[in-house]
Amino acid sequence: MKFSASFLATSLVALVAAAPPMEAPSGATPPPGSVTIKGITYGGSGCPGGSVGQAISSDRTLFTLIFDQYVASSGKGVPATESRKNCQLNIQLQYPGGWQYSIFSATYRGFASIPKGLVGTQKSTYYFSGDTRQFSGESNLYGPINKDYVYTDNVENTSNVWSPCGTEGYLNINSQVRITGDLSQSALLTTDSIDGKFTQVCYLKWQKC
Repeated sequence: MKFSASFLATSLVALVAAAPPMEAPSGATPPPGSVTIKGITYGGSGCPGGSVGQAISSDRTLFTLIFDQYVASSGKGVPATESRKNCQLNIQLQYPGGWQYSIFSATYRGFASIPKGLVGTQKSTYYFSGDTRQFSGESNLYGPINKDYVYTDNVENTSNVWSPCGTEGYLNINSQVRITGDLSQSALLTTDSIDGKFTQVCYLKWQKC
């Protein structure tokens, strides 16, 4: 059964919102309701224009993305370029002056069908526009495997990848899915959704400038 991107996005928003909150990093946070998502843009071989469904909660603190074409694949007759797909996300937040934030966590869901001897990799790099500092998280799925997967990037509290002070910096997430090994074998690796809850409790950490 195939559901529409908007239906899946709405369902995922409800599921994520109902999930128990993760333990938040300690420290001061901006006032409740003062952090909002102004916009999300995307592009890449895994997320060409028009291929991503977006759902943003009414309070602008929760977003879910559904990817229609984020699939790395291999097999006889499949071009080698299909074994790696990427997606660049640009997220603009609005928040009070005098604060800066860093990534706390991001969750990825997908499906892996990988035979023995092949490896599926999901990797993401997080950084702010104009800043050379970055953090990368990576998960490897070793065949044989044929199931859904859930992977969470948890950034250490000591991370020095912070938004700039005095301006609302764009958060960039450059992700990829790829298959390595004997690409004549049939394999599949997808990313179905990336969801992040931009609140002071779950997915971001804050500090005073």
